[in-house]
Amino acid sequence: MGDLTAPAGWPAASIACMKASDRDPLATGLDHPRALRAFRNLKLLAGGYLGLSVITLVTIALLRDDGAAVNDAAWVRGTIVVLSALLTFAFTLRAARGSRKAYLRLRIISAVMVVAIAVIIALPGLLPLWMRIEQGVCGLLLAGVAVIVNGGHLRSLFAK
Repeated sequence: MGDLTAPAGWPAASIACMKASDRDPLATGLDHPRALRAFRNLKLLAGGYLGLSVITLVTIALLRDDGAAVNDAAWVRGTIVVLSALLTFAFTLRAARGSRKAYLRLRIISAVMVVAIAVIIALPGLLPLWMRIEQGVCGLLLAGVAVIVNGGHLRSLFAK
């Protein structure tokens, strides 16, 4: 990613000659304490979601011979959740560096996955109980992501 402090097409060295009002508001806003705190919390939540998802997939692999603990739906769901967690974490890191596209994608994936998790948990007998609980924790982590990325401060920061 290029220099976030200089307008497109300007050399990075020209930033010293610019007035604060000429700078990209997104670039200067990323350094605001509220934005830094928001992205720190987003990284923790998305990182927790990723970590828990990977641990779950490893657990599924370890329990693969126990039909009561792991079924085909657990394998499919576990794999999908790890992939969505990787995307969520990647979008979080890119948004923290100022990517508007990553920010928009983070807003979408966090909301969609919270709804998907709620539906999965509500369907009786689809997943083993231990994985329904794990999915509930993932849903809470993603709900936190959704609340932060849809908050007024970050929305105004990424508004065009």
